[in-house]
Amino acid sequence: MLAAEHPELAERLLLLSYPLHPPRKPEQLRTAHFAAVRTPALFVHGDNDPFGTPAEMETALSALGAPHRLSIVNGAGHDLNRGKFDLAAQIVSPFLSLAAI
Repeated sequence: MLAAEHPELAERLLLLSYPLHPPRKPEQLRTAHFAAVRTPALFVHGDNDPFGTPAEMETALSALGAPHRLSIVNGAGHDLNRGKFDLAAQIVSPFLSLAAI
């Protein structure tokens, strides 16, 4: 929400396991500020995260008012633990490439 209110604070955002909604309560979305976000953002999300499925994340991110990317970590939950992923390929490179957008 801070980035939505003050876009000058950051050039890019890295959001690890954004809690889209409380577990088992998909009707309680935490996305009201998404349309106001103007800062490019990378969302890193586990495919077993109870705070939002990859499909729910894709849908929610379509409301963002900025360029964005979603990086899914296979086998990971909300803590991104147990996920099998290459840190550079799934986080560092996509995050740095947001500067080109």
